[in-house]
Amino acid sequence: MKRLLLLGISLTLFGGAASQAADVPFDFEVLQYRAKVLATKPYAERANRVPESLRKLSYDQYRDLRFNPHAAWGRRDRLPFQLQFFHPGFIYNRTVLISEVIDGQADMIRYNKNLFNFGANKDLGEIPGDMGFTGFRVHTALNNSEYLDELAVFQGASYFRALGKGMRYGLSARGLALNTAEPGGEEFPVFDEFWIERPSDKSKSITVYALLDSVSVTGAFRLIITPGDATVMEVKSAIYRRKDVAVFGVAPLTSMFWFGENSTKLNDDLRPEVHDSDGLLVQRGNGEWIWRPLTNPKSIRVAALGDDNPKGFGLVQRDRKFSSYEDLEAHYHERPSVWVEPLGAWGPGDVRLVELPTPNETEDNIVAFWVPAKLPPLSEPVCFEYKLHWFQEGKPGARTPPAGYAIATRVGRSATQESDLIRFWVDFTSNYLNNQRALPEIDAEITVGAGAKLMHKSVEKNPYNGTWRVAFAIKPDGSGTPVELRCYLKKPPHHLSETWSYLWTP
Repeated sequence: MKRLLLLGISLTLFGGAASQAADVPFDFEVLQYRAKVLATKPYAERANRVPESLRKLSYDQYRDLRFNPHAAWGRRDRLPFQLQFFHPGFIYNRTVLISEVIDGQADMIRYNKNLFNFGANKDLGEIPGDMGFTGFRVHTALNNSEYLDELAVFQGASYFRALGKGMRYGLSARGLALNTAEPGGEEFPVFDEFWIERPSDKSKSITVYALLDSVSVTGAFRLIITPGDATVMEVKSAIYRRKDVAVFGVAPLTSMFWFGENSTKLNDDLRPEVHDSDGLLVQRGNGEWIWRPLTNPKSIRVAALGDDNPKGFGLVQRDRKFSSYEDLEAHYHERPSVWVEPLGAWGPGDVRLVELPTPNETEDNIVAFWVPAKLPPLSEPVCFEYKLHWFQEGKPGARTPPAGYAIATRVGRSATQESDLIRFWVDFTSNYLNNQRALPEIDAEITVGAGAKLMHKSVEKNPYNGTWRVAFAIKPDGSGTPVELRCYLKKPPHHLSETWSYLWTP
């Protein structure tokens, strides 16, 4: 009680600024209280301190403005985690405040020209010292002890990305998703301020705090980032709502799917597939694993997979073969997957998948998140804790179902016979399945929803690679209804694979 009283006095004296009273050390409780107080006031965006000379920079001019790696935060003391900051300019004009926390005391990291190399940008005029930065990146010895690689990036709204060993940047995570795919448009909360705990020279993790703010919500976040073969972020959040929203999305992941093996290619791109993720993987509270291949739909599609206390979900890049992409620039086969592992009981709700149409690979069009069935009253915080695992299939830390799992989905029609049928090939694999002989007892359970009926099915063991192929055909009823499909391998009374789930759209 005494601590909360002192905290209230501190925030009154300092007007909610980053500084804290000397007798109230900065921690998550302090940040949560600040978010609570902020939620009682109308939303007010912080004044833009970026001068016009920076806002007018062209793309090429902005690219010539780079952080000086010799000025990295933590470099002089040879800390195991170091920070580099992003300079405002061009379209990156929303700045954030960044502070370091040493022994519980927060001290703002002020903008300084000496932190950057300006290249050919000579006449930018006076730049205010309180301008701030547009974000930061964390470096550490991720792949070897001789070089500090990028580990994580925080920039733009509440977006952030991370890498494990041997990975290249791909999909992103966010602090919160509000009203995604709703008719009135999505609201994008912003990480307005950050605090980074200064690590010791022996630290294996780095801790980042963030204050979230938007028209509808405020929030406090703590992320403990531990690098490795699979990098793990332990997230603690407390969200306060200024008002109710239609969709409250927890632990959102954002990715890109342009086309894959299940797509009908309508372009002249020479690559076989282009995507950062190829499926949504869910482990339900009852232990069932569900795999839903991603698509690039003709119109917005939203799927809700109802559950109670889910064990986890994630957007996964399951196909790791270079030959599937043939891209020496984008390296899609090295993009990370991300698994959300709930900590504690999340209760009832649904894992929601939003798929948006995209004309190219430059726009993210896939979003997945958890939507609680019920939220507490507006006066109470919405609190969630979870881990984000940034991993690659086939490497330590991967999240793979223990039974068989789908590795390929192909959809098409026969050009000659029964051309009115839609045909599917789904390939399953696992060590157990690949070691099984072609037995008639191994069969496929296929469910076809309204709008079509099942016409043919077969199950074959592939003699060339040991996988199992389920081939089936459906006949649409002509109503134009999207058809939900489910399929898994079985050897009664046992399930031998995850459940493949797909929505076919006419």
